Amino acid sequence: MKVIRDIADFPQLSHAVVTSGTFDGVHIGHQKILRRVLERARQSDGQSVVITYWPHPRLVLFPEDNDLKLLSTIEERIEQLQSFGIDYLLILPFTKEFSRTSSRSFISDILVRAINTKVLVIGYDHRFGKNREGSFEHLKARSSQYGFEVEEIPRQDVDDVGVSSTKIRRALESGDIEIANSYLGRPYSITSVVEEGDKIGRTIGFPTANLALPPAHKLIPGSGVYAVWAVVDQKRHPAMMNIGHRPTVDGKQLRLEVHLLNFSGDLYGKALTVQFVEQLRKERKFHDLDALKAQLKNDQEQTAHLLLNI
Repeated sequence: MKVIRDIADFPQLSHAVVTSGTFDGVHIGHQKILRRVLERARQSDGQSVVITYWPHPRLVLFPEDNDLKLLSTIEERIEQLQSFGIDYLLILPFTKEFSRTSSRSFISDILVRAINTKVLVIGYDHRFGKNREGSFEHLKARSSQYGFEVEEIPRQDVDDVGVSSTKIRRALESGDIEIANSYLGRPYSITSVVEEGDKIGRTIGFPTANLALPPAHKLIPGSGVYAVWAVVDQKRHPAMMNIGHRPTVDGKQLRLEVHLLNFSGDLYGKALTVQFVEQLRKERKFHDLDALKAQLKNDQEQTAHLLLNI
């Protein structure tokens, strides 16, 4: 997949089949649209094109809204779209000035002149341009004028999936990993760098890789202990993860701690990806470290059973 961040660099394509959106999380609802784009591109021996935006529009239009949590960083979104087989990804910088672009300017300047769109595939409720004024009806009525075909994914096709980024966020915040993963079509993940911690875990036999907190708007699942896969140096290891403030040791700051089962080695400074499988329990305060250690042994056994069937 070719990633293009400057529209002036977009190449001339013979038959561009295009879709547009934020695609946060690239969940199974988005995937229905992407599959149709790929299908139409194959039918015409054309090229599949996704237009997306960064930063997320809400971060620019409502900067005071600190509650917005994203399912994917732009790097994760690129990786997810690439794995899906998209040919071209155009990332448009979303600014307040860009938000004032009219739907007609978006169509003429971006879809027609820059990309030479031949087919535009959109979800049933997708709108674009200033104040989201552009609609399927507007595009359909002027498709011959613009020189491209417009295809709308039917409402029923999208609604049958029953998924939205909001539903996924709520599931993750409540620790319902099974629901979130089913909507995403893959395990939810966080990638961060291993940094030095206070080494309390190793004193009770459970050394942890302490992850730096991800970017401010990346969603962190609700506090608790999770069975996860830890991917480092392209190798996947069974692991359990604690997200929380560590009340047993009077912790004050949110920590992301990962204990890799049957692993030894130096992880400091390495990028580690956590793939969430299941929440084992909520975080709670134990009366001493021995009680915590006993619980961690139970968590470890449950994790091994879930991930390794032992």
